[in-house]
Amino acid sequence: MNNIANNATEKAKHTPMGFTVSLKGRALRLLSGREYSRAELVKKLKPFEASPGELDKALDELQAKDFINEQRVVDSVLHRRSAKLGTARIKQELQSKGLDAGAVLDAVDLLKAQNWKEHVKCGAKNLARQRKAHPQMRRKVPRSVPSKYAFYSAVDLAQR
Repeated sequence: MNNIANNATEKAKHTPMGFTVSLKGRALRLLSGREYSRAELVKKLKPFEASPGELDKALDELQAKDFINEQRVVDSVLHRRSAKLGTARIKQELQSKGLDAGAVLDAVDLLKAQNWKEHVKCGAKNLARQRKAHPQMRRKVPRSVPSKYAFYSAVDLAQR
């Protein structure tokens, strides 16, 4: 009994006197901070559901109005976390948000492609820096560069 009373007083602390916030209002408040997946919202709002089905109805309405969008959640995570975390960690984070497996795999493929572009860009920068620092090595560098950087010599010829 004491646990139920504590739970009721905790809920009352977060609402103004005599006013209870609806599930839709709570969901909108959460969504105003960042993008949430539907599964995350269900997990957060389940304790506030008064009758069964009320939460699903509120979330269906928000999803119909495009307040809850799975692709935006994926884009948000990629934007926030890709600079700090690796592909495997981001994949795990997307899966923990309860997103569709297809959307997670698409995001991982996109992330791998971006990482490869960054890798190539960095390699081109390093090669250009090495050639600028050692002009006498200009003809020797392309032969010593691994095959994955072989196209840089063609790029260099095109820039001349």
